[in-house]
Amino acid sequence: MPAETVDAIVLGAGFVGVSAALALQARGRRVALVDRHGKAAGETSFGNAGIVQTEAVMPYVFPRAPIDIARGALNLDPRAYIRYGALPAIAPAIFRYFAASTPAGKNATARAMAPFLAAASAEHLKLAHDAGSEALLRRGGWIKAFRSARGEDMANREAEELKAYGIRPSMLDRAALTALEPHLSEAAIGGAHYADPLSTPDPEALAQSYAALFVNRGGRFETGDALSLEPTGAGWMVTTESGRLAASDVVIALGPWSNELARRYGLRLPFFVKRGYHMHYEAKGNAGLTRPVLDLERGYLVTPMTRGLRLTTGAEFARRDDPPSSAQLDRVEPFARELFPIGARKEPKPWLGRRPCLPDMRPVIGPFPGKPGLWLDFGHHHLGLTLGPVSGRLLAEMMSGEAPLVDPDPFRAERFGR
Repeated sequence: MPAETVDAIVLGAGFVGVSAALALQARGRRVALVDRHGKAAGETSFGNAGIVQTEAVMPYVFPRAPIDIARGALNLDPRAYIRYGALPAIAPAIFRYFAASTPAGKNATARAMAPFLAAASAEHLKLAHDAGSEALLRRGGWIKAFRSARGEDMANREAEELKAYGIRPSMLDRAALTALEPHLSEAAIGGAHYADPLSTPDPEALAQSYAALFVNRGGRFETGDALSLEPTGAGWMVTTESGRLAASDVVIALGPWSNELARRYGLRLPFFVKRGYHMHYEAKGNAGLTRPVLDLERGYLVTPMTRGLRLTTGAEFARRDDPPSSAQLDRVEPFARELFPIGARKEPKPWLGRRPCLPDMRPVIGPFPGKPGLWLDFGHHHLGLTLGPVSGRLLAEMMSGEAPLVDPDPFRAERFGR
């Protein structure tokens, strides 16, 4: 039976893939979205902190001070956790991450990301309006709370760095902090309030509303294995449960699984994952939060979600498919109980997600080098929810020959060589 033909196939239905499919569809393309789960947000997009981080201009860099490196290597820093058994496999990519985490590298990424992030909220609001899910995007920003003078200094230094990009958080003393979040304990002495970012109480529902919009506009959503992708005479073909689909253009938007397919076709990237966990908790009594709050000095975040108060951990450095471990969550949970009104756990075990990363903390967006019709849209690290819609717009502009909203060169795969 011959393959059915569409104009474009997008592989992966997280925020990045769904958004790319919508952006191509808006330009008149007949698009098929293919995901092995047959639903949106079946993996990494399900379990994030729920923030559209328009302030996240400065990348998350690898520590370079010897004392910080030593604390991290010994798993004494609660913001990160190393699975020692994975080190032989992940060490080369981690070294590239360290090498890219220079002041010059950090500033280069900030310059590239600033205009990109500035457009993120508007693109989300546009999709949410069209999808009828505006209630899933709340205003009020988020807070980076600190416990000590050291934490206050961290918050002030970050705020100073961001001034050059027009980002100015409000610095809160204890009284101003509790005016916004009255149920934070006395362990929090102040914070930095980033008022502009949006957040969502249900990332899964938001992603699924975008996917429903895609289908309602005539898009095809198929269940299939992206690894079935193969070249054909006229382009590319993938096998789904409904049969084979062919298209002249295919977008790889598989998040932490993207590199597997990229390597199959000869692209070697210094790709790695930062794993992270979340757990939902009951709120104590009538207490709660109205916006996400980060414990700046401990590196975890608590967000009010429809399922409860969600605690999300920092980064676990491990192989993508290593078995899950509760070690990082178990370590930060006592800190969270000091600061937040959290009660009992609501699930039997933590949820595990995998953040797809490249050393310079920029995604890869653009053509697959040397493979006409194959396109890349992955590596969004901590910012998949944030950048999904604006990343999809940039990719669709590149694929359609339009003037791009930002300079695409800092996001091309060729920046890492061939």
